[in-house]
Amino acid sequence: MSEHINKKKKRNKDKTWILILVLTTIILSISMSSVSSVITQNTNLVTAIMIVISIIIIGIIFDIIGIAVAVADETPFHAMASSKVKAAKYAIRLVRNSNKVATFCNDVIGDVCSVISGSTSAFIVVKLAVVFKYVDIFIIGVIVSALVAGLTVFGKGLGKSYAISKSNNIVYKVALFEYHILRKFDIIGMILKRRKKCCGR
Repeated sequence: MSEHINKKKKRNKDKTWILILVLTTIILSISMSSVSSVITQNTNLVTAIMIVISIIIIGIIFDIIGIAVAVADETPFHAMASSKVKAAKYAIRLVRNSNKVATFCNDVIGDVCSVISGSTSAFIVVKLAVVFKYVDIFIIGVIVSALVAGLTVFGKGLGKSYAISKSNNIVYKVALFEYHILRKFDIIGMILKRRKKCCGR
């Protein structure tokens, strides 16, 4: 009976997590697409190209993080935590939640960046068509799409090798960043205060 309840709870948690991912993807896609579209429309060709490259780089960075967390070894971080090394506990948490972290980084952020880089490159095609008036816009579109796809695949290919070879180092750097952000804004403290107020403590 208890096993059935545990399975049911796990299924509910999985459904909740999937729903969160879907909503996060939609919100990020809308917000990032809107911002990149507005910026690209009101900038010159060079700036538009730099925006697309920046979006591709963001996707590559998150892809590296997702892979690194998935293959990292938890053991060294326990030794670091026992020695009270900063952010070691955050690194352990990242590795223990590697499935969720990898899904968010690789699937959510990665896919959103791919979609946005594709849509933003459409503005570049239009701008290039104005510059190269005698070239068919279809040919320009094919070339731009091929370059964006090639740059993305090339970057992620290099990033994957780096993520696998330096996984623990990458995870610790991400954990250290998370550690400083949480301490700076005291997110955990705010959550605990809200819980105390809710519980009337």
